[in-house]
Amino acid sequence: MIRLQGSRHFRHRIVLAQLSGRAVRIEKIRSFDEDPGIRDFEASFLRLIHRITNGSRIDINETGTTVTFTPGSLIGGAVKHDCGKARGVGYFLEGILPLAPFCKKPLRLTLEGMTNSREDVGVDTIRTVLLPVMKKFGIESDLELKILRRGAPPSGGGAIEFTCPICKELKPFFSIDEGQIRRVRGVAYTARVSPQMANRVLESARGVLNDFLPDVFIYTDHYKGQESGLSPGYALSLVAESTTGCFYAAEDVGDAQHVPEELGKRVAEDLLAEIARGGCADAISAPLALTLMALTPEDASQIRLGPLTKFTVQTLRLLKEFFGVEFRMKTDRLTGTVLLTCVGIGYRNISRIAL
Repeated sequence: MIRLQGSRHFRHRIVLAQLSGRAVRIEKIRSFDEDPGIRDFEASFLRLIHRITNGSRIDINETGTTVTFTPGSLIGGAVKHDCGKARGVGYFLEGILPLAPFCKKPLRLTLEGMTNSREDVGVDTIRTVLLPVMKKFGIESDLELKILRRGAPPSGGGAIEFTCPICKELKPFFSIDEGQIRRVRGVAYTARVSPQMANRVLESARGVLNDFLPDVFIYTDHYKGQESGLSPGYALSLVAESTTGCFYAAEDVGDAQHVPEELGKRVAEDLLAEIARGGCADAISAPLALTLMALTPEDASQIRLGPLTKFTVQTLRLLKEFFGVEFRMKTDRLTGTVLLTCVGIGYRNISRIAL
């Protein structure tokens, strides 16, 4: 059993425990806070893991400061889960992505809650950035994310449907050439507010991006009626694609304290900053790519990243803790990027139904 402490990276620890088949005991979870123990959204994520598995066991002590998770077998199938209002749908879906290809049956997951929130990755970014990363590992057919309803903070009311096929094993991954930025695409959505809000957001974003690139197209997506969720809101998600198929994303949610033009300008500048970091994956997709690289066949995989974030560094530590996978890192002093190389553990889907 692996013993860890603290509340940081709780979700990723549970996911890696499930993939590695090793039980984990997490202690001292906010033990010194006024409100100690796991939060409602963390307990909700544990319930979601329990629903897509068979035989998993979750033990939580009376104060909630100690969680023991014993993994079971991944089942998949049709699952519906209410994510609540504390965290966005992206918090739950981002954690499920590394598990989905290794279920016994293809996963069809319906999540209800906030589709866009400031704390978590939005569903548009997951669809346009994280899913293409998974496709590079050989998970291609029937991998899809549908937005059924939009759900803005604080009341949510949105819903998405995620489908993922099962696979026997992943393909080795190589992404070391950044290429040049060829185009920028985006989605500006509005729900229960004037559609003109989206137009003001995209015009502001284009005003920043067109100084660097002519091929910029931002879609406007207006929701009304039952598809608009329970709260009014608007948001912008931008994705830049390079000539070598690398993706860089930036997003944010609008609020009543700022005008729409500020949102468009802020997200556009964040996208430019993400591109300037370099590498073949942005800060959002890097942890997923590294996790899947550790699961590839026993062959070398490589990726070039910009300066490593704290979450990326912790991901590397957890991969070593659970799988014994160590990444060899070589820094390019000229560009400031880091070339990471590893040999996968040859993870195979033993739960899948033989065809």
